[in-house]
Amino acid sequence: MKISSILEKIDERQLFVPAFQREYVWKKKDAKLLVDSLLKEYPTGTMLTWDTNNPPELKGDHVYDPKQGAIKILLDGQQRITTLYMLIRGELPPYYSLEEITEDTRGLYIHVQTGEVDYHRKRMEADPRWLNITDIFKKSVRARDVVRVLESSGRVVTKEEDDEIDDRFAAVHAILDREFPEQNIPIRASLREAIDIFYIVNAGGISLTDAELALAQISGYWPQAREAFKAKLDALKKNGFIFKLDFVVFALLAIIYQSGSDMRKLHAADNNEAVRDVWRTLDGKVLDYVANLLRGHAFVDHTDEINSIYALIPIVAYCYRMDCNLSHTEIQKVVKWFYYSQIRRRYVSQLPQKLDHDLKIVANSETPFDRLLDVIREDRGGAIAISPEEFVGSAVQNPLFGLLRWHLKSRGAKCLTTGVSIHQPMGAKYQLEYDHIFAFANLKAAGYGMENRLKYQLAQELTNRAILTQTANRAKGAKETEAYLSSVAENQPKALALQLIPEDRELWQIENYELFLKTRRKKLADSMNAWLEGLAETHSVAEEISLEDMIAEGENEDVEFKQTLRWDIRQGSVNKELEGVIMKTIAAFANAYGGRLLIGVADDGEICGLDSDYKTLNGGDRDKFELHFRSLIINAFGEAFAATKVNLTFPQIDEKEICRVEISQANKPIYIKQADKGGNPQDRFYVRNGNSSREMTGDQAISFIKERFV
Repeated sequence: MKISSILEKIDERQLFVPAFQREYVWKKKDAKLLVDSLLKEYPTGTMLTWDTNNPPELKGDHVYDPKQGAIKILLDGQQRITTLYMLIRGELPPYYSLEEITEDTRGLYIHVQTGEVDYHRKRMEADPRWLNITDIFKKSVRARDVVRVLESSGRVVTKEEDDEIDDRFAAVHAILDREFPEQNIPIRASLREAIDIFYIVNAGGISLTDAELALAQISGYWPQAREAFKAKLDALKKNGFIFKLDFVVFALLAIIYQSGSDMRKLHAADNNEAVRDVWRTLDGKVLDYVANLLRGHAFVDHTDEINSIYALIPIVAYCYRMDCNLSHTEIQKVVKWFYYSQIRRRYVSQLPQKLDHDLKIVANSETPFDRLLDVIREDRGGAIAISPEEFVGSAVQNPLFGLLRWHLKSRGAKCLTTGVSIHQPMGAKYQLEYDHIFAFANLKAAGYGMENRLKYQLAQELTNRAILTQTANRAKGAKETEAYLSSVAENQPKALALQLIPEDRELWQIENYELFLKTRRKKLADSMNAWLEGLAETHSVAEEISLEDMIAEGENEDVEFKQTLRWDIRQGSVNKELEGVIMKTIAAFANAYGGRLLIGVADDGEICGLDSDYKTLNGGDRDKFELHFRSLIINAFGEAFAATKVNLTFPQIDEKEICRVEISQANKPIYIKQADKGGNPQDRFYVRNGNSSREMTGDQAISFIKERFV
């Protein structure tokens, strides 16, 4: 379809963007690259459309009327087409308002002789060959106009230059005739099928995140979901808590599935009721409760202060679980963990995997944030306290500065000159800023400039920062530190102590700057550690290793993997000798100190599942497998052993079912009958040794049995 036709269909209300599509997120650099590619006649991608007379919720204020008949829904290519609409028409398309776009990409200029495209620069103002490309598309300026302006300035325009300018105008207008290859989903497709295709197209690239794809699927079975989420996020935004739609999807996944990784779990339409129910509680209670908890107890006035917003997901899941009825101690534990999650960068890497782990703790533990604090300690080898050395060379971008800001708020700290509290200041003039205590201009003159990297880092160290209101920071200027702090001490006697600034006047001399830093580092570390420890007493909580972690760690003296119970992968047939090997493993664990056998897991930890074994049991399933397996155990070891020493469960990993066999240590020696070379059955004694099951015989077996079964 020609670009001109695409734009006409948008104007004529024949082409629409569905509500489940994400917003316009392209930047100016993306718009530049698109136009440059079109001018050079490079490939620019395709568009995916769906013809339907039963459309989903649409972006914008247009309401579909069945009298319109079939309309086109734009499923893929929205960012490019929206960009072209804005640049060619000079207006926003009817499905967007200015508040709904991340960046306004209008106002692109082209040099009509060289073909260079760019956004406004100072250098363009003196050169009439730089024109707004929208003016060219609208024909409000023509090639001859440019030539006239050049000639009126006394310049001689050669024929070659005239032709270049004329050709450039033609190239711009030719963009309207460029084709966007259209892939079309036919009218017979259902909404669900259209969204599935949308998902497949986007899953192969990087244009949408997993959360955005999940949101598209949710919008398929709940068309109003996106607008409902946006309305709540807009309300939170007014109070300083700014979240993207991804955050809502993570919260839904966390609460419904205790997961942070597998967004596909939200795709199926059978989630419809659960998603709506959970959202009603999030919208009506939980998100507001969490925002108030953060503001009132953690001193967080704005999400800009948070370095990892996804640390709020376990908190949201916990508040949902507790129906927002937390005791003071429980709130303090949540806040304490939140602070440590920030300064110890819990979610800076491997976000989905860490959320999976932490959300299971939140869902199952009686004291989840005690355990979550233990996890952070374990990740750091047991060290969690802040040391003075951590401040050395650390700039305001370091998470320690965020914690310092919250800590100073908790102390009731005031702006050093206005005396206004730094917690929830009101009015634009009183927005918080951070500024050097020792002015950088003075430090630079003393040798702490950029020519010396190490000294420059010390000049910018967060320890040399005070938190001021904007109006105070503007008035402060580059006063000498001694004069500045002396005036603070006189006018606001407690202000320095509340911001943990050393009050020894000798340290305010610029020659003592590094001693000032050393002194304040210790003050900050001591005060922050005492504050964090005093928030709530937490206790170490034992956590059972997850099945995924158990498999990742591989086989050992407590864990054994078997790919199948009876299906021989190599031979492609049933092999009952494999059943005997598994009985030997069970006996070996029981004779030692117990252990776990995982069937359906290969030696290298690959999850294979039980389907191969199920098929050997006359079209069997889990029930037939379990019945057959228990019969083998009873025949080998007896009813009592099977009932008291072996427990079978069937967990799923990656949508594949495996069998987890928990074997308790036996009260007496367990033997297993195996045929000798002559085919005669003999009792054999096996014991777990390292990551294998080994037979013990003779005196060695007698000694072990005497020691083990005394």
